[in-house]
Amino acid sequence: MNLSSIHMTLLIGPTLPVPAPVDLSQNIDQVEVSQSDEGRSGFQVTFRAGRSGPASILDYPLANHPLLALHNRVIIMVIINGLPRVLMDGIIKHQQLNPSNEPGASTLTITGEDVSVMMDQTESTQEHPAQNELIIANKIIAKYARYGLVPMVIPPFTIDFPNPVERTPVQRQTDLQYLRSLAARFGYVFYVRSGPAPGSNLAYWGPPLRAGLKPRPLSMNLGPETNVENMDFKYNAKEATQVHGQVQDRTLNQKLPVITFSSTRVPPMAAFPALPFDLANVRDTELKDIEGLNYAQAFARAQSVTNKSMDNVLTATGEVDGALYGDIMEARGLVGLRGAGFQYDGYYYIKSVTHQLRDGDYKQQFTLTREGLGSTTPVVF
Repeated sequence: MNLSSIHMTLLIGPTLPVPAPVDLSQNIDQVEVSQSDEGRSGFQVTFRAGRSGPASILDYPLANHPLLALHNRVIIMVIINGLPRVLMDGIIKHQQLNPSNEPGASTLTITGEDVSVMMDQTESTQEHPAQNELIIANKIIAKYARYGLVPMVIPPFTIDFPNPVERTPVQRQTDLQYLRSLAARFGYVFYVRSGPAPGSNLAYWGPPLRAGLKPRPLSMNLGPETNVENMDFKYNAKEATQVHGQVQDRTLNQKLPVITFSSTRVPPMAAFPALPFDLANVRDTELKDIEGLNYAQAFARAQSVTNKSMDNVLTATGEVDGALYGDIMEARGLVGLRGAGFQYDGYYYIKSVTHQLRDGDYKQQFTLTREGLGSTTPVVF
């Protein structure tokens, strides 16, 4: 599939995907990739499932195609301006046939999720004696090396080696659930990001990031520079949440106060974040489920609640034409916006992106967030 300077490549196979054969690539009708900073990312590939000739007497040829079998691996790449970008490295989880009485209207759709879905298949009870969260995270990620997982594990600011005489960490969840629960103790996150090279995936365990290569700025009301087809903004300071409470620190054996004042996300992107500039409208909540945590872990849990709430104070949704935009937006990155006025211009965090590709058409639908109004910079790049 190609669109002027944009080309899409589909790799598919049991373990090591290879370029899709002609009988598949020529019948691609539509590809959709959904990336989000929460949960797993997903994909859908729709094929035209024609039925004609002797080979189609018994069934639709694509219905039994070995490369479209469940649990096969799919890599979707877009080459834009000569630069390959991996949109998805995932596993087929569902297949749907839609027969039609109209000639050429039958379709077969495969649906799947990124390779982290393989970490969420089996619940197990497993002990991790004398191992802290850092060691456990690296050990679990290493089990999935066949899916190209490259670990990036950031040490927490406090490392507690459990004494086997006092306690032993026990896993009673799937590997994915356990990694996320370990991360939540420090306000961290765990996710798998496809790429950058085909067949490789970054398994990230650490604090939420606002980093990476920035795509082209989004431009509104700028004449020939305009590349945004439509955009809407929603400001709601009531989403911002302060957290307060007390924790019985097991190390000091004392009750210590825990309270948050503002977001610690870096870099800050709003000149006037709801906290502390709109205190009359923010929510105040009590910290819960902190039994057994020390002060540092409890504060990290509280701060993660505040940080996450601030991400939803200002939300922008819109759509760009991929050919006109000439770049690719990816979830968990940053993008600049210009032409919307001081209150809404500036940098935003990319919360989610949906890529829709068909012959002659490429759309990117996005959701952007930040902690308040006002740009922190006069120029975006």
